[in-house]
Amino acid sequence: MKQTAVEWLVDVLLHYHNTEYSKRIIDQAKQMEKEQIMDAWKYGRPYLGNVEDRDAEQYYNETYKKEKK
Repeated sequence: MKQTAVEWLVDVLLHYHNTEYSKRIIDQAKQMEKEQIMDAWKYGRPYLGNVEDRDAEQYYNETYKKEKK
């Protein structure tokens, strides 16, 4: 799976600042990035016509979601 810029930054930050507050801020940043990626996929491909939210969610999960081990 691809690693986003936010995920890379999270890895670095948690190495030095592994606190509850940091984790909350990181979760918020990840959600914001996910929404931006999904919006870019939905609205940046006008030749597809209407794209459902679930299609954008599926794209995000297939491209960026890490499998839990």
